[in-house]
Order: sequence, then C-alpha cells, then structure tokens
Amino acid sequence: MTAQTTAAPNEEDEERGLPVPPSATSGDLFDRDALPTPPGATAALLRSLLSPLRARTVATCVLLLLQQAAVQVGPLLVAYAIDRAVPAFRHGDHGPLIAVGVGYLLSAAAGGGLQYAFVVASARVNQDVLLDLRGRIFRHAQALSVDFHERYTSGRLISRSTTDVESLRELLSEGLQELVTVILSFVYISVMLLWLDPGLGAVAVASLVPLYWLVRLYRRRAGRIYRRRSTAIAAVIVKFAETMNGIRPVRAFRREAVNDGEFRDLNTRHARTNGDALLEMARYVTGSRLVANTAVAGIVLWGAYRVAGGSLALGVLAAAVLYLRRLYDPIDRLGMFLNAYQSAAASLEKIAGLLAQTPSVPEPSAPVPLPGRAGGQPGREVVFEDVRFAYRTGGEVLPRFSLTLPAGQTVAVVGATGAGKSTLAKLLARFYDPTGGRVLLDGVDLRDLALPELRRAVVMVTQEAFLFSGTVAENIAIGRPDATHEEIERAAKAIGAHDFISALPEGYDTDVRKRGGRISAGQRQLVAFARALLADPAALILDEATSSLDIPGERAVQRAMETVLRGRTAVVIAHRLSTVEIADRVLVMEGGRVVEDGSPAELIAGTGRFADLHRAWRDSLA
Repeated sequence: MTAQTTAAPNEEDEERGLPVPPSATSGDLFDRDALPTPPGATAALLRSLLSPLRARTVATCVLLLLQQAAVQVGPLLVAYAIDRAVPAFRHGDHGPLIAVGVGYLLSAAAGGGLQYAFVVASARVNQDVLLDLRGRIFRHAQALSVDFHERYTSGRLISRSTTDVESLRELLSEGLQELVTVILSFVYISVMLLWLDPGLGAVAVASLVPLYWLVRLYRRRAGRIYRRRSTAIAAVIVKFAETMNGIRPVRAFRREAVNDGEFRDLNTRHARTNGDALLEMARYVTGSRLVANTAVAGIVLWGAYRVAGGSLALGVLAAAVLYLRRLYDPIDRLGMFLNAYQSAAASLEKIAGLLAQTPSVPEPSAPVPLPGRAGGQPGREVVFEDVRFAYRTGGEVLPRFSLTLPAGQTVAVVGATGAGKSTLAKLLARFYDPTGGRVLLDGVDLRDLALPELRRAVVMVTQEAFLFSGTVAENIAIGRPDATHEEIERAAKAIGAHDFISALPEGYDTDVRKRGGRISAGQRQLVAFARALLADPAALILDEATSSLDIPGERAVQRAMETVLRGRTAVVIAHRLSTVEIADRVLVMEGGRVVEDGSPAELIAGTGRFADLHRAWRDSLA
C-alpha cells in the first residue's frame, strides 16, 4: 500500500501501464488494480437489472406522472380564482370560489396519495434491483479464478458490494424521482405557459438554454471527480481491511504509526475528493439560481408592464410566476440528481468492470466424466503431459516437463522457495490452467472436467487450514454437506481429532469463530484433514501442511496424514523433511524442473541435492 499512498493523483501518471476503463481519469491512481470496463457494459448491466422489473417500473412511472399532473393544477386554479372567482364573489356568486377551494384540496390530496403510492412502489423496485446486484457481485466473485483474487484485493470487492451499491441505492431511491419530476415539470409547465401566454412561455423556455449548458458543464466536471472519489474510498477500505486482517504482525512489528500515516493520507485524499464534489455542486447551484432569479425578475417586470397596459390578465401573470417558480425550483434538485448520478455512474462502471471479468479457469462447454475407479481403489493416475506455465505478470515458472504419478502413489515435492512446487500443485488443483500441455486425471484433461466433479476428485489442504465461522461439524462437512453426524464423527476419529473435539465446550457443535480462532493451529489442521478424509477425494494435495506446527502438533498431523493418504494419489509439498518420510517417491525441483526423482531411501543414499538436504536436516536435530 505504500506506493498507493505516495503516488500523487495526477493525470500524467495516467495509469502507469495499468488497465483502465475507457472513461477513467487520474482518479484510478488510487486503484492499482483498476479493471477495464468494456464499452456499453455499464448500460447493459443497468438494463439487465431493470428488465425483469419492466412492468413494475412502468407502473411506478405512471404513478409519478399522475402525481405531477395533480400537483401542477394549482397555479391554474389560482389564475381562475383571481380572474373569475374573486370578481364573481364580489357580485355575490360564491360558487366559483368554493369550487376553487375544493379543487385545490382535491389536487393536494391526490398529489399526496399518489406520492405515497409512488414511494412505496419505487422502494420495492429499488430493493429488488439492489438485492439482485449484490447477489451477482457475490456469486461472480466466487466464480472468478484464484489468479484474479490474488491480484484484486478483498477490500476492493467489499467496496464494490457496499459503497458502490450504496451509491446506486441513493440514485434509485432519490435521484431518479428528482429527474423524472424535473422532466415532467419542464414539459407540463412549458406547455401550460405557452398556452396561457405564448410570449411569457417563449421567454421562459429560452431561459432554459443557459441552464442546459450549466448542467452539461457540471455533469462533465463532476463525472471525473466522482470516479476519483469511488476509487479513493475503495483505497481507504482496502487499507482498513488489510490492517485489521494483519493486526498481529502490525502489533508485533510496531507498524501502528506507519499505518496511521498511510491511512491518514488515503483518508485525506478521500476527503479532498468529497470537497471537490461539494465545490462543484456549489458552483452549479449558484449559477442555476442566478439564471433562474434573473429570468423570473425579467418576466415579472415585463408581465407587470403588460398587465398595466391591459394586454395581460393579472391571474395569468400570477399563474405564470407560480409556474416559473415550480419550473426553476427543481433545477436545484436536478443538481442533487446529477450529484447522485455521477456517483452512481462511477460506481456502476466499476461494478460493470468487475462483472465483465471472466474466469481464467472456465467451465468446459462439454464436460467429460471421469471413468469409474479401477478395483475400487480411491486413487487415480495423474499425468503432466508436456506442461508449461507462466504467470501473466512474469516469466515462465515451469518450463516444459512431463510427469506421471501412478494411482495410489504418495509423492513428496521438495526444493527451494520459488522452485515451482506450489505452482505444480495449483495446476493439479486447476487453480490455473497450463500455458502449454495438459494435466490428466485418469486420462481426462482437467479442462474437460466439470468443476464440481474436479473439486470432488482433487482436494487441497494448505498450511493455513482455513476454517469458516460455524461449528466444528459444519467445517468438517464442507466437502460433503449431506454427511451425517456419525460420518463426521467417524472421520474425526480416524484422523485422531475426536478427543480434542469432544473436550470442547459444545463438542462438535462448538463454534470455532472467525478463521477457527477458538482452537489451536494443530487442531485446525486436524479438522482440515478430517474434512479431506470425509470428502473422499481421488487425489490429495498437501501444501506445507505441517510447516507452521510444533513437534507434537506435527507428529499428530503426520499420523492423520497417513490415514488420509492411504490408497490415494497424493502430492505432498514440504520444507520439513520429516514430512517426506511417509512418501513413496520424492521429486526435487529447481528452477521449475524436476532434477531428482526416486524413493526417499534411494535419494538419501545418493550424492544429490536431496541427500545434502537430508544430512543438513539430520545434523540440525543432533
């Protein structure tokens, strides 16, 4: 985040080679992972959200149309009262004045009732749209591949589904009503003014020309500001989430002051963009009121002159002035709409950019099923056939290589950091697809397997052993949600986790809390192994599964590993050579290549890299 906080938000940096939405500006400097938004994606997203609600949206608009018609009757009744009802009242005829009073009350009641119905109908449409949008973001984020999540932070995803969706809520719940009200007022009042007096109507319509240019200028300038603001708040959320998730190293390395400075910079930039937005709004409101007040003053003076000369009725002038106030008053509200619109447009553009991302590991169009397991054995043959791999951000990690892992064989993969061990495991789990070649499971290319079947066949247990909030039983059953309590308990007993689980306050129903923080690292790892055993995969990947454990914890997990691995095809990535002892075969990797391949005993007896590693490890235990 340091680079993010020190980079100045200027347009010369415009994007330092990063992908940017076509309409993005220097504001995206806050967002180092800005996603390109394809042309038309934002409008298409909005259409897709509103399309299922078309009938209800039309009905809502009709309610607003009727409400505006009821409201705009008022000035006509005033004109009628001044020019007809009051003179009639002077001559003893009370009927016209009573009719005006009743008409005004009825129009007010109709306007209020229709406004209530519109607000209720509009709120329901808005909530359905937002519910749909949040669901789409969540589902799509889960469907995107691992490489996307490794470069696009969770804080930005949170910002997309909270702050950006909230911006759209403000537009739908308040802004659109203001826009439709302004449009209807303009059309209705323009027609009425031209009907009452063509001269006054023409002057009033002509005064809207400078207001149009004010609106256009504000929209262009505010659009740039709100894109920057959307990105700035995302940066604040990212920094906050990153700091809270890493609170232990923050405290351990006394990063509080540094983080406070970085957060203050980001927060200041966000405040500055808010200030820029308010300043633009103030300029727009000042300009629009100046134009509106000048126009009203001119029309009133000209109208009064004509009334004095007898060419214009006083009631018509009064109605025209009331209509003018109603015509110009919404101009301020139009500014509020544009305010909400620019914010929502920037947010919707970012959401559309996210939803436009496609998984780099797509579902096959014509899935091929795995053949039945031969002889009832749990393992399956794994073949890396002329496989190459390079990350999109760097050079080649795995040069071309081929490797066969027979069904039921446990293979340990060792090597220095960056040798390509984890990349090999990610290819087998199909978190990535190879740049070249194929990875086969019992002769079937992983790219041809339906992802649900692949996830059942290949399971990875990582060093972190991530547990979700919920009970121990729920965490064990993640791989098989339909498992019975007896099956869950049987898997835990086989792994050796039953005793510690039973000792918990509520046994298998104990809530492990956030990330399993209620139990130790070794216990979390045992729960992860029970989860893998219950899922019954054909191939199992253990990625540094014991590296963070102490000696007793490691021994407990190793006993669990022997149970889980029995009969399965397994890839065990290890730094600790004690983990390698359970393997049938050892691969030593260097620079993305397999430089040694043999049984542990064969390699220990040799003179290669593994023998050197084993001797160094043995000496460290002495």
